[in-house]
Amino acid sequence: MNRDTAEIDKFAALAHQWWDENGELRTLHQLNPLRLAWIAQQADGLADKTVLDIGCGGGILAESMAKASAASVLGIDLADKSIKVAKLHALEAGIKNLRYQSIAAEELAAQQPASFDVVTCMEMLEHVPDPASIVQAAAAALKPGGTAFFSTINRNAKAWALAIVAAEYVLGLVPKGTHHYDKLVRPSELAAWARAAGLDLIASSGVEYNPLTRRVRLSANTDVNYMLAFSKPA
Repeated sequence: MNRDTAEIDKFAALAHQWWDENGELRTLHQLNPLRLAWIAQQADGLADKTVLDIGCGGGILAESMAKASAASVLGIDLADKSIKVAKLHALEAGIKNLRYQSIAAEELAAQQPASFDVVTCMEMLEHVPDPASIVQAAAAALKPGGTAFFSTINRNAKAWALAIVAAEYVLGLVPKGTHHYDKLVRPSELAAWARAAGLDLIASSGVEYNPLTRRVRLSANTDVNYMLAFSKPA
């Protein structure tokens, strides 16, 4: 199975932190509105669509997609503790159009091929042994004409300095040890995996974060954090 037990355990240990907007995962909450808006824009809206969120964690993005539209959202993750937190939070919020399941992306895609209008996979590719397999699964789960979204971190000296050294060890924006340089993904690599899976690149964007103002903005600079959107030919 395409899983890294150490990575899963690492995020499972943070399960109680998922919905603490001032805790160790606060940066994800600060990034989320920007990501949600970009996804909705590139997908031509989410209303009444079926959405799959791969590597959903505690459900920050999945829940926001369900709340922002009438979309039917399924979040999947291999960290059982995170899934339990996500389910509880959705239950407390009374969200009916949102489900969670502890299952691998590849297995879900085999069970439900060509079933989703939108597939998202944010900040996950750099945490699995075979990221290309995740991209392939996302493409398989996507309906023809659907849109897939990925966000991750570039692999270069600048990304190492800002996303690992500064973010983890100097500023404490994310927990220490969250990222490993050799697992980071260049945009060219992600685009190649997507092409091999039958997807066409339709949009890209850099994501820049100012730790002093805590403001996030989109940019053309994909040197560090970035998002790519792909379509599946009809």
